[in-house]
Amino acid sequence: MDFGLVMEYSWVLLILIGLEGILAADNALVIATMVKHLPEEKRKKALFYGLAGAFLFRFGSLFLISYLVNIWQVQAIGALYLIGIATYHLLKKHVLKPKVKETKTSVKKGSGFWATVIKVELADIAFAVDSILAAVALAVTLPLTSLPQVGGLDGGHFAVILAGGIIGLVIMRFAASYFVGLLDRRPGLETAAYLIVGWVGVKLAVYTMAHPEIAVLSEGFAKSAPWKITFWSMLLLIAVGGWFLSKEKSQDKNKSAVKDVS
Repeated sequence: MDFGLVMEYSWVLLILIGLEGILAADNALVIATMVKHLPEEKRKKALFYGLAGAFLFRFGSLFLISYLVNIWQVQAIGALYLIGIATYHLLKKHVLKPKVKETKTSVKKGSGFWATVIKVELADIAFAVDSILAAVALAVTLPLTSLPQVGGLDGGHFAVILAGGIIGLVIMRFAASYFVGLLDRRPGLETAAYLIVGWVGVKLAVYTMAHPEIAVLSEGFAKSAPWKITFWSMLLLIAVGGWFLSKEKSQDKNKSAVKDVS
């Protein structure tokens, strides 16, 4: 591959690593919430099963999507899914804003061990689909390579998606605590992450509408320079805006919150 191609693939992989990091932190937060009512020993086992399930579902989704990615109906479903979860999250957080009230009994009482494990695995499935679809949407408009195809995917596209998936799992296992802390200090980054997920869904929708069987857009539009510049400029704007617009919580407030909990 020439230098320009390597740089384009490296840039997409870098963006994917950042997106996977935020989604991995979100995944870790959800799983931690699900298992917090269990005793410490069972909690560790539930987290272990959750991580094992994340590996299985992530790779299962990857190999399944590699054979279905060129079917426009699958692309359309993927676009709707990504836009849908982003819209749901943003509406739930900024519009609906449900009041969360936890009593002492609700905190202590929870599902049994295996029921909790099942809930964790279901969450893993949702996050696996989310992660792989976001990775596919980022990778499919990259230039084709001379690498052998895997299913319906170009070998280079598959390699980027595979690398992003593995890195996401590594982040979830070893660096989730950092991202959880980052989200806690800058809560606005979570909103930025879901805006990015929604924008990636728009990209997949554009790719779908440019499919030869639909031809709402010209076939070359999804790979054209104007669309690529528009997509990456907006993505960069969301990321930078999310960082600067998310107010960092002061250490004094965090310390007082810790004191209140203790």
